[in-house]
This record gives sequence, structure tokens and C-alpha cells, in this order.
Amino acid sequence: MKIDVVEPESQQARSRPDTGATELEPRTWRTTSTVSDPLTETVILSAPATATHSLAAQAAESQGSAVGLSLVKRAFDILVSLTALLFVGPLLMLAAAALWVESGRPIFFRQHRTGYKGQTFVILKLRTMRVLEDGEGLTQATRGDARITRVGAFLRKSSIDELPQLINVLKGDMSLVGPRPHALAHDQLYGAALPNYQLRFGARPGLTGLAQIRGLRGEIHVLQDMAHRVEADIEYIKDWSLMRDVRIMLRTVPLLFHDARAY
Repeated sequence: MKIDVVEPESQQARSRPDTGATELEPRTWRTTSTVSDPLTETVILSAPATATHSLAAQAAESQGSAVGLSLVKRAFDILVSLTALLFVGPLLMLAAAALWVESGRPIFFRQHRTGYKGQTFVILKLRTMRVLEDGEGLTQATRGDARITRVGAFLRKSSIDELPQLINVLKGDMSLVGPRPHALAHDQLYGAALPNYQLRFGARPGLTGLAQIRGLRGEIHVLQDMAHRVEADIEYIKDWSLMRDVRIMLRTVPLLFHDARAY
């Protein structure tokens, strides 16, 4: 699905029934959502003008959550990610070699994402597409996407392309478990449409999360798809425990071998 954000539409004046005073209606943003095969629809997202306030600023103003401040979780992240990197190192080298033979360099894909308290960071992935998009006007990957290489399709299906994010976990940009980070352009779009969206920045973004094991990943066809994902992210932050992290990680393992929403 392709989402293009354009300027706010003009505001219309209206009269208040109580005082008769004239005021402006809330601004609306018009976005175009192109859904594959071959449906095109226009979605109107209504939000107050204050929604233009930076999501990063909103998140930074919030107090740290238990999951975001936990030293136990951070120690667990370092121990597991360092151990995992030692084991998956040979697999990463094989994947990198396959990418180089098929389509050359670069091997890694770097993109800016929003992290804990709205701080931006550079996420690492193995490159799976013929394009390197970062910034405004990003096009979300779709089933049968022509931009994805043959090797890339396998890496995405098996989630091997996500393994370099273990380095992000070691650096403290991410956690093993948490809300999955979205592209900055998508954060701005859905942050204007969903009032509680910025609450998902109360934890470090994760390699996997509660939303993912519930099947809330893949293409966003309607706004409600993202709303369900955000609800799961907020639930995770509110009810976090280290044992829940372990359970989410264990439930993620079968998805590495078969997940219909991974493409």
C-alpha cells in the first residue's frame, strides 16, 4: 500500500449554536492509499491542527515507563543479543554473500526510525529490495512486490533480514521485545490519525512484539489495522514483565518458519 501525505485541506467557517460566534472547523488531511490488485481508495484522516506538533516532542515530554527504565530488561537484551550474534554470525555472512552475488552492494539497508521517547535512530537490515527508501513518501512492501529480489524474498519470509538489528539491541536503540518501529513518514501519518499513537514510544522498539505474535503485522489496508497494532503495543508497555518477554520470544520462534503475513 502506498501512502502519500499532502497539505491540509482548507478550513471551513461554522457558527457555534450556543454563542453564534464563528469558528473554524478542525483541519483534515487527505491521503491516497493504493491497495494492490488493483483497488485505489481515498481516506480522510481528521485531526486537530495541534497534530502537526512533532511526535518526537510529544513522546519526549512523557515520563519513562517501567519497561523503558528497567535495568533488568536492558541486561537481558545485552546478554541474549550478544550470544545470538555469535551463533547467527555465519548465517549472516552466507546471506550477505548471496545478496552480493545476486545484486551487488550495498549489503545492508539503513533507515531512520523512531525509538524510545521519540528519539530517532538508524535501523539495520539486510537489503532485500532494489531500492533504498528513507524519508517522505515511503511505499510499504506488498505481497508480490516487484522491488523485492529473489534472495530478498527468502530473507524476508524467514526474517533473516532482521537479524542485523541485534546490533541495534546491543547499542541500546532497540530491545529484543517491544513495539516494532515504523518509518518516520508512517509515524507522522498515523500519529495524526490515532490519538494514542505516541504512547508506543514508551518502550524501546523490539525485534518482535505482542502485536507480531497476534498476527498484527504486514500491510495496512485500513486505519483500523494500525489501530489494533497500536492497542497491542500499549497493552505490552502497560503490562510488561520479563517473563512476558520470554513468552513472546518463544511464541515468535514458530513464526520464523511459517508466517503468512511475512513477505
